[in-house]
Amino acid sequence: MYLTQEVKKELFKKYGKSEFDSGSTEGQVALFTFRIKHLTEHLKQNKKDLSTRRALVRLVGKRRRLLDYLKEKDIERYREIISKLKIRK
Repeated sequence: MYLTQEVKKELFKKYGKSEFDSGSTEGQVALFTFRIKHLTEHLKQNKKDLSTRRALVRLVGKRRRLLDYLKEKDIERYREIISKLKIRK
């Protein structure tokens, strides 16, 4: 499995407030970004996997909504997470 508890803890520790704070917006965006990268690599090899493609589109939408929320609440945190994760808009 590509997403273990250790990987999640590391992501939340690096981008969130602590390794146990899975509810922070930055931690969730980092987790979604990790999953999006994994699914993108999967789809490069399996072009006809439509269920995975649909899941990828839904994840991108969720991440976009979280980033929009963060942009409205605190623009500095938004800019920081965008630069850390190298997400372009």
